[in-house]
Amino acid sequence: MAKVHPLASNIIDSSSTPSASCSSKRETLTVWMKSLVMQGNGCTAYNENGQIVYRIDNYDQKNSDEVYLMDLRGKVLFTILRKKMWVFSHWEGYKSNGLDSNNDDKPLFQVRKNCRVHLGKDFSCKVTLRYNNNQASYYRLEGSAGKSALRIVDGQGGLLAEAKRKQSSSGVVLGDDVLTLVIEARVDHSLVMALLTVYGLMQRKM
Repeated sequence: MAKVHPLASNIIDSSSTPSASCSSKRETLTVWMKSLVMQGNGCTAYNENGQIVYRIDNYDQKNSDEVYLMDLRGKVLFTILRKKMWVFSHWEGYKSNGLDSNNDDKPLFQVRKNCRVHLGKDFSCKVTLRYNNNQASYYRLEGSAGKSALRIVDGQGGLLAEAKRKQSSSGVVLGDDVLTLVIEARVDHSLVMALLTVYGLMQRKM
């Protein structure tokens, strides 16, 4: 089977580790919208060395109400839950087993499903991030209905991360389930992956 991770010419500094959550420079991941477990539902993310850094294994379930973003060794980095109220839904992300924490059982972020629709195809969703001091900041997820491509921007419209369909070295565009994810410097990779996961759930991609 052909490899889907980036080319060796893009190798990152040897001091970087597969579990690093932030970087001082822009980094590129390759995201395959499949689980490592028998190519089931979920996703697998590779760094620029071709090492697996994040994974989600939903097995035979799709669009699950509870999803775990893990590192290669199976450590849970984010627990993502879908909350339903009448016909409305929103997603909550709990960092590092936050649900089991005695100090803080509040989600780090919430994503609202009631998106602003533009021309029947494009939409943006509001992401609310909360910190220990209860201050909040806001991001947006920008995409198109039924597509995996995604932009994550901050409250001022600054680009934090962008996912697009991956191209091979010869310029061939790969399938809609193989993405190039570019994350800007000093942005939390695990948070970006958690938001990409929510987007994939919204689009019924995993």
